[in-house]
Amino acid sequence: MKLEIARGLFFAAALGVTAVAAAAWQEPGPRVLDARDCSTAPCPIAPVRKQVQTELEPDANLLLLMFGLQAAMKGEQ
Repeated sequence: MKLEIARGLFFAAALGVTAVAAAAWQEPGPRVLDARDCSTAPCPIAPVRKQVQTELEPDANLLLLMFGLQAAMKGEQ
């Protein structure tokens, strides 16, 4: 088989694989969601949950990190 024929067949096979991959890849396009969309079907947007802010106490690891960063910045000056 000549090189030109083999190259042509390879090119045709590569185009075929690319066409099949492009046809199989179905990514939905951007669209605006209405209230009607959520009333007839399950809403694709998860409900936003309010997180309760609890009082945070710094632990030893955080204090050690802050001390290490402060010491490192003093060394750069």
